[in-house]
Amino acid sequence: MPDQVKYANKLHGARILIIGGSSGIGYGLAEACLEFGATVIISSSNPTRIASAISALQSAYPSAASRITGYACELANAATLDAAIVSLFAAATSAGAEKLDHVVFTAGDALMTKPLPEITLDFVQQAGMVRFFAPLLIAREAAAHLRPSYTSSYTITTGSVSQKPMPGWAVIGAYAGGHHTMARGLALDMRPVRVNAVSPGAVDTALWRMGEAEKKAMFEGMEKRMATGRVGRVEDVVETYLGVLRDENCTGSVVSTNGGVLIM
Repeated sequence: MPDQVKYANKLHGARILIIGGSSGIGYGLAEACLEFGATVIISSSNPTRIASAISALQSAYPSAASRITGYACELANAATLDAAIVSLFAAATSAGAEKLDHVVFTAGDALMTKPLPEITLDFVQQAGMVRFFAPLLIAREAAAHLRPSYTSSYTITTGSVSQKPMPGWAVIGAYAGGHHTMARGLALDMRPVRVNAVSPGAVDTALWRMGEAEKKAMFEGMEKRMATGRVGRVEDVVETYLGVLRDENCTGSVVSTNGGVLIM
């Protein structure tokens, strides 16, 4: 008699759209979802990166090659943002014929930090285009294309700067703080679909666009302020996203994975 399978198959057969899935946390989550038997659709702004990510995933998971697709979606342009999101969901759902089970937003552009005297309205607006306005508009399309059930979810990504500010990060921190309210409000607007936010601390990804020596020095400084003494790794942080996707009792919550930076 075979063992029961009560937990391992919660994502098996699910259709999961990961916006920001070509690199970093999103790519790691795509790996994990494939391992759990899901069909994964990844999206990012760069078609070349999508093709490269799909190729890498298919090489790593050859038996799952048919369960991996991807579509480009430019989120940084205000003039085309709405139309780009509509087109993405049309492609990911075969024009509405195939419902999604989970949508996860991990996309991000270069971290836009500036001293207060240098901040302009244009800077503030552009800093929020990918990180704030995009996930809010994505919620509208997700609500229309997710299965209307507590088994479905929409997960956005915020950051520990929303709770522990740093000099020069007021704009990014303000948007990150807004994610908390966004998740709670959308959990009501989209119910019974579950909506949550994951709040990572510093994670070693390609978003840190700097030389290796500079990044190493920065991480060493960060690690002195973390209870774990270690900057987050993608493969660890992904576990928090998996928990949110699989916990059908979790909604309207902000779940942290930050190496203990908030208690130091």
